[in-house]
This record gives sequence, C-alpha cells and structure tokens, in this order.
Amino acid sequence: MYEFLEINKVLVIAPLRVAESTWSAELERWDHLRHLRLSKVLGCEAKRKEALRTQADIYIINRENVPWLVNYYGAAWPFDMLVIDELSSFKSPQAIRFKALRHVRPLIKRVVGLTGTPAPNGLIDLWPQIYLLDRGDRLGKTVTEYRNKYFFPVVTNGAIVYKYGLKAGSGKRIHSKISDICISMASSDYIRLPQRIDNRVDVKLSEPAMRMYETLEREAVLSFKSDMITAVNAAALSTKLLQYANGAVYDMGGGVQEIHNAKIDALAEILDTANGQPVLVFYHYLHDLERIKRHLKSYKPVELKTPDDINEWNAGSIPLMLVHPKSAGHGLNLQAGGHIIVWFGLTWSLEEFQQANARIYRQGQKNAVIIHYLAAKNTIDDDVMKAIENKSVNQDALLDAVKARLLF
Repeated sequence: MYEFLEINKVLVIAPLRVAESTWSAELERWDHLRHLRLSKVLGCEAKRKEALRTQADIYIINRENVPWLVNYYGAAWPFDMLVIDELSSFKSPQAIRFKALRHVRPLIKRVVGLTGTPAPNGLIDLWPQIYLLDRGDRLGKTVTEYRNKYFFPVVTNGAIVYKYGLKAGSGKRIHSKISDICISMASSDYIRLPQRIDNRVDVKLSEPAMRMYETLEREAVLSFKSDMITAVNAAALSTKLLQYANGAVYDMGGGVQEIHNAKIDALAEILDTANGQPVLVFYHYLHDLERIKRHLKSYKPVELKTPDDINEWNAGSIPLMLVHPKSAGHGLNLQAGGHIIVWFGLTWSLEEFQQANARIYRQGQKNAVIIHYLAAKNTIDDDVMKAIENKSVNQDALLDAVKARLLF
C-alpha cells in the first residue's frame, strides 16, 4: 500500500470477536503497522455506514455482514485487496456469504486467505476456498466440475449424494494443483512452543444412567414424568446421545432433563487439582453452560461475552472461563491467561476442535499446555474421538503437501 503502491484499500473479513478486538490489538502491537488506520464496520447498519465513510487503510467486517456489504456497494465495490481471516468459513458453495463474494471477486486485485483448518471434512471442502483465491483456475470453475473430476459418490439417495470419496491419486493431484498459491506453516515447525499434554479423562456413568443411555440409543425414545425425548433420525439421535453423555438432554417441550453429573464431578476434580490456576472450559449446549455455572459457582465461572472478558482472562483475573468453541474458536489470543483446557463436551468438528485448542496453545504461551477431554465411557464420546482422529489424518496430508520450506 505505501511501499509498492499496488493496492489502495483493504477489506478484512473475520469472525465477529476477532473483528472486534484481535486485528486492532495486533496493529498496536507491531511498530511497523501502527501507522495503518483501521475502521471497524460492525454494529447496526448506521454504525457500519459511518465506519465505511471513515478514512482508513483497512476496513474490517464480520463475515455475517458480507452479503450486506456487497449489496451496499454493488458495482462500485471499492476494495482492491481482500483478506479472509478463517477462509474455511467460506467452505460451502451454497452459503450466501460465498455467493456474495463470488459476485464481486472480479473487482478484487489481490486476495489472501488465512486458515488453520483448510479441509476440516476432507478435500471436498477446498473448492470454494480456492475459487475465492484464483476464480477457478486450478480446481475448476464450478463445484460440480471439481467433484466429478476428483471424487466419486459413496453415500447416495437417488440423485442426492450425501458423501463423496476421493478417486485414486486425486489427493496428490489436488495438492499439486494448489501448491503454487498455498503456503502451509505449522507453528510447531517454526516457533518453539512449550509441551502439550493431551489427556483423555474417562468418565463412568452410573449403572442406571448407562441403562437409560442404552435405551435411548436403541429405541431413540426416552420417557420422563414431565416429558419425553425422541430422535427422528440418525443425526438427531447423535445429538441427543452427545447431550446425554454430558449429563442433560433437551426434551420435546424444549425443557431440560438433567440425568447425571458425572462430567460435572470430573470437571470439579480437575479444578481442585489445578490449585487455583485459571482453567478454560469449552462447552457445547446451553444447558451445559447453565449446569456448570450452577453446580460449580464456588469457582466463580465467567462466560466469555465481551472484549473486557478477554482482557480480564489474559490478566489472570478469571479462575474459570466458560467458552463455546464457535464463539472463540478463531483468532482470539487467550494464551496469556492460562494453560489448562477442559472439553466438557466433545465435537464432531475437527475445525472447532483444532481452532479452539489453538487459543491457548499458540505463540506467547509460557507454560506446558494441558488439554483434558471429558469422555463418557462406552458412549458416543468414544466415536467422536475416533472420528476426529481419522479426519486429522486427511487434513495433515493436505498441510504437509503444501508446507512452506522457509530458509532462515
């Protein structure tokens, strides 16, 4: 912008919390960036329009408002450079946000995409992301062309394909196609990080709770005095079983049926052995959040909501921080506040899993990082752990294929 005069105005698209705090904090942190002017296109429509009228070098907007921004400018699109922070959030070709960016992509000279999880569900996720970089030059102009060339249907229902498999040799071909514009750097390769300890904590359900779990798993129905729990399909049953493993389930009336406290007790034990050190807990369901706050209120739990919460955590003022991985899984710097993570509930998403852990296990962390995974024995938690491990193998192959060989 100021040295080579190649660009005039930059748009950064990021998760909301990252847009609110991380980019501005980084500009202040580095001497060579402090002269850059940042305008946050956030909040209500009036505030967003005011931010766009502000003279700045970099304009940052949350990804949910991308369609609004494209519609607001239309053909008068002013940004000649685009940075997409967490490019993998544009992995769906049907998403409105992807279609909006695709519309203005010809008006953008330079695009940079950043992500730690480019293929969370396998290489099938790559096409939309790479298209935003090269407009289809490498992997094809349409997702259909990409799928037909490199994949074959595995699970179908008539003309509908639910799952694709890679054709023989397609992985290497895809890696080769994108290797000239993709750089992969694992932090462990270039930054000296402290030790990371991954610890599965087996949680045993009581015999009555286990029998109820088996009934729900077998019959997809569970009756209570006040209501009942039903699952209409396999996906719904999976969700109910995950909730059950955590200790509570939403019933048909929208209420919560609390069944056991096995994971609450396991979390309390971890907090006791932490000896006052701050602990970051990832939860998935609202009833998990409420139960933790209610049963463990003596530990003064705080739910992450605002930038002030982030600052207090990093200052070491919050002993127990409760975070949903979707709200803090990207871009936030939480490594100064602690080094102990607990997954109260597990996730099928490799992207959430890896990104959330990276909030603590990242550059600037001074202590060995301990990550506890609360897994109810002989439940769906076992399957989730296996699925995450299998997905990781596919993604690691992609990252290794395009890994940067930097010379220092």
